[in-house]
This record gives sequence, C-alpha cells and structure tokens, in this order.
Amino acid sequence: MQINVEDVSPLTRKMTVTLPEAQVAPEIESAYRKLNSEVSLKGFRKGKVPRQVLERNYRQQVEYEVAEKLIQGTYFDALEQSKIDAVVHPDIRAQKFATDGTFVYIAEVDVRPQFELTEYKGLEVERAALEVTDEEVALELEALRKQRAPLQSVEDRAIERGHLAVIDFQGYHNGNPLKQVVGENYSIEVGSGQYGKEFEEKLLGLRKDEEGSQETDFPVNFANPILAGKKVEFKIKVKDVKERLLADLDDEFAKEIGDFASLEALKAHICEQKLQSKNAAQRGDLIDRLMKTLVEKHDFEIPPRLVAYEIEAMIKELESNLERQEMTLESAGINKDALIEQYKPAAQARVKGDFLLKKVAEIEGIKLENEDIAQGFKRISEQYNMPVSEVKKYFSSRDDLLPFMAELLNEKILSFLLEAAIMKIVPTVAQGVIDSNEDVVHK
Repeated sequence: MQINVEDVSPLTRKMTVTLPEAQVAPEIESAYRKLNSEVSLKGFRKGKVPRQVLERNYRQQVEYEVAEKLIQGTYFDALEQSKIDAVVHPDIRAQKFATDGTFVYIAEVDVRPQFELTEYKGLEVERAALEVTDEEVALELEALRKQRAPLQSVEDRAIERGHLAVIDFQGYHNGNPLKQVVGENYSIEVGSGQYGKEFEEKLLGLRKDEEGSQETDFPVNFANPILAGKKVEFKIKVKDVKERLLADLDDEFAKEIGDFASLEALKAHICEQKLQSKNAAQRGDLIDRLMKTLVEKHDFEIPPRLVAYEIEAMIKELESNLERQEMTLESAGINKDALIEQYKPAAQARVKGDFLLKKVAEIEGIKLENEDIAQGFKRISEQYNMPVSEVKKYFSSRDDLLPFMAELLNEKILSFLLEAAIMKIVPTVAQGVIDSNEDVVHK
C-alpha cells in the first residue's frame, strides 16, 4: 500500500492511497465467483456464466462493492501509517481501478486542531444566591389543589378566569384552514397563560354551546413555525365549561398528598424539592456560561466538516420534533439553507467546546473510571424507574455505549472546571413571568 499525503488547508489533508494488484485482484476474483453462484442469465446454467459475460453485465456493480470493501479494509491502516489524527469520517473524493490492476482512492480528512490551552482554571462566574420564597411554595400548593380537585360543569354561567373551557377550534390564515391547527374537545384553563393571554382572554364571557371567532397575531419568533409571524383567525365552539372544587389547605389535605403529618411538613418538602430543582437548573446555567467564557478565551480553527456534521445533527433533531407534530421542514415553511446559517454559530461553539474539554482532560489526566459508568447507569435507572440490569442491556451495543461514555466523560471534565472556577455570589434577581404565546396543540 502506497500513501501520499498533501496539505489542502491547515486542518484538511488529502490522502491518496494506492493498493497493489496483488491485493486487488483476489477481491475482484472473489466477487465474480460469488456473483456467478447467485445470478441466472438466459442461455447459461447457474454457476457456469463466462467471466466476460459477467463483466459485461455486472462490472459496475462488482467494482462498486469491491471498492467499498477495499476502502473500509485499508482506510484506518492508511491513517495510522501516515500518522493522521482524523476527527471525522473522510470525504472520498475519487476512486479508480487502474489498467495496471491497482486500485487508487483519494480521501480528504479533517484533522485535530493544534492549540495551546491557556486560561481554563479559576474562571470567574457569577452565581446567584438561591432561595425559595413563600409565594413559590404557595403557588405549588395551589397547583396541587388543582391537580386533586374534581371537576363539575358550569351550566348557568359564562367562562371566567380559572374555568376549564372545553372547545372545538379551527385556525384560518388568509381565509384558508390550517390543517395542523385544529382541535376537538380541547381543554384550556382560562387565565393560565398556557395558550397565550390574548387567545384565552377572548374566551371570557362565552357560554356552553356558544360559538366565537377571534384573531391572534403570532410573533415571528413564535415556537410553532406553522403560526410564527401569521395573523390567525380562530373559529371556536364551546362544548363545556367546568370549574374545580378545591379542597381546603389544611393538615388533612397534606395527608392526602402523601406521607406528611401536617401542612407545614408538606410545605417544607416542597421547599426542599424546589431548592434542589433550582440548584440543578443553576448548575446547568453555570456550565453554559463557563463554556462560553472558555470558548471566547481560545481562538483556533476548527474542522469545517465537523461543524457541518453538528449542524446536520441539529437539523435532524428539529425534523424529528416536527415529525411528531406530523410536519416537515417544508410544511412548516422552514428554509433549510437559512436554518444551516442559523445553526452555524451554535454548532461552531459546540465543536470548539468539545476540543477544549478533551484538551483539559489530557492535561489534567481526567479519565472515565468503571465507577463513573456505574453511577451513570444508576442515574438512568432511577430516572426511568427501571433495574440497572435493564439499563446495561440497552447499552450492550458499542455504538450505544461509546456516545454514553463520551457524555459521562464530558460531565466529569465540566465538574472539574466548575470546581476550579471562582464563584462570585450576586443577589438573587426576581424572576419575571414571560408572557409568550405557547403552541396551540395540533390534532
């Protein structure tokens, strides 16, 4: 095997691999023998078709299959011999069976960027002091009351805030019905803001069996791409109006919720749970800001092909989410080229961040231990309420286990960076309620 390597750019290598006839000819011969035993051609007995006839009819197919086998069987050896530190699958630019019996293929390969890791320990990050207010606990208690409250129909009153309106609706844009914006016997808690303040307020005053019509202007950044930037007319029919029969907030209510001796014990439990939730959310936010700082402090080129793969993964995730709503990029009015440009900065940050984390692990000697993997399995088992043995079965495939191990290693590196960071405690900022029209569910 002969290998010639050329620099296409600082991060791209052009690797030309030439395989000798002695290696190529047996593969071609084997492919034709196998083909002869499988095909049936008019005028010839099975297995007795002359080679020249097979070549005339199947040469392109055989050469394609043999080329794939030769490339897969030699590519990684070629990388090792040429000492190329590839970071992504190659782009096979050309492949050819030469007249002298050799096989030549050209692979363009992106390589790992070389850079110096400068500032990564002692990065300053602001952290808000966390607390759980009485108001937050009260809101959680109210939510529990609603969850437990039985419903009864309101026969003689119009819809008020807090009522549950059961409606049929159809959305129209420019007079045309939107097939993805329709619902039957759809329940909306009026005043919750879950479906947008404007939409819910226009239900106020309607009664059971009454019909109404309303227009809603959706912002261009609305989460549902079908509605984003559109003025939509909703035609509505009220099927039922219900109200909740709320229980009193007392010790008996606490005992019904769970193993709580009193209402005060329930409040203490809620406070503890919310504090844990805030800590988890804050940790995620701290890591995001820490990574942003780390990326900004290091300027180096990253492989464009790796960025392209990351963008494609992000697009596939969006397509999967749209598919669950029975939509495609096209039906949602999303331009793929515009989406690529939109996702590019985030993809670049992810790729650069991954290189930085690997460099930190290399310098600090951070490795994944068996205990780390065991803890990862345990966490998943608790999250999905399944035995650890079942979790391990899911990750029995190498293709499933390796990404999981990479994720665990990144978590370990991030924990190291977080512990090494300088935390600047700042006063807690009151969180406002963002009133953004949420998706109208598609039926």
